[in-house]
Amino acid sequence: MKSDQHELYEYARKRIKQKKRVYFHFVLLFLAGIFLFVSTKVFHFNENANWHIWLITAWLFLFILHFIKVFITDRFMSKNWEREQIDRLVARQQQKIDELSNQLNEEHPTINKH
Repeated sequence: MKSDQHELYEYARKRIKQKKRVYFHFVLLFLAGIFLFVSTKVFHFNENANWHIWLITAWLFLFILHFIKVFITDRFMSKNWEREQIDRLVARQQQKIDELSNQLNEEHPTINKH
């Protein structure tokens, strides 16, 4: 397998693994939420306190952060995005070097001539 194909395969495998974890996280949150609600309301376990609501809310917040990371942040900031940013910064640095070189040549035209 060529290195480009291998890199694309590895990226796809990583993305599938991330998505699989988000789906698992959602199912776990859903089941745990049902369990906490049932254990509090049906079995009257510490019924006066709303600790289960706070726990589910905190877990939901963490799930939303996980979802945003996988489906929004990582989707747009992939390897291609990294390459584009690196290429852009390298081009900017090269442009600065060229500008400085031209400025130096204009100020001291005899230095670089052989």
